[in-house]
Parts: sequence; C-alpha cells; structure tokens
Amino acid sequence: VQLQASGGGLVQAGGSLRLSCTTSGRTFSNYVLGWFRQAPGKEREFVAGIGLSGIATYYSDSVKGRFTISRDNSKNIMYLEMNNLKTEDTAVYYCAAKRNGYNDPRNFAYWGQGTLVTVSS
Repeated sequence: VQLQASGGGLVQAGGSLRLSCTTSGRTFSNYVLGWFRQAPGKEREFVAGIGLSGIATYYSDSVKGRFTISRDNSKNIMYLEMNNLKTEDTAVYYCAAKRNGYNDPRNFAYWGQGTLVTVSS
C-alpha cells in the first residue's frame, strides 16, 4: 500500500485545515488507517485512527473535539479535518495503514511521506 499525504500548510491559531491521504491500489478498504504527527524534538504521536468501514474512530486527548478523521473507501481517500488549531499542533503529519487495530498505535506497516502543518500565533 502506497500512501500520499497532502493538505498541510501555514494557518493562524484558531484556523482550520484538512489533510488528505490517498492511496493506490484496490485494497484500501482492507486496512485500518491512522494519522500520526511529529513535532521538532518530540516523539511521534498517534493522533487519530479509523476502522475499516469508517464508523469506528479513535482520537488522542490532545485533539479530541477539534479533529475529525474520516475515510471514503470508494475514492481511496482518508481525511483529517482539523479545527481550532493551536500552535502546539505544529508538526509533520503522517498517514499510515495496517490490517487491524485502528486504536492501537503499534505496528502500522505502511506510511505516507508526511505533510507539514504550521500554526502561527
């Protein structure tokens, strides 16, 4: 599975961005998906995960209520809608995929290249 993340950019605090993660191939719906982020000098953080059908979702406490993860299996695309952005959300965001365990940050086997989100004050 090859993943491609996009949609990052510069936004002011309080603003919104939508990240996208697309993939090639016909097996997109066979994988649970997730978004991770890594800020400079910090460990990678599991931000959100989504199950095969898109019904089951997981959010870290740091983004719960502000971010929404979704997927459209007919279009092989996953989104991360980010609202009320804070300066501490600044990071490189990565999408990832694995066979199961949408709410478990371990063992994601496939990764996109990352997209930079910068939130200014």
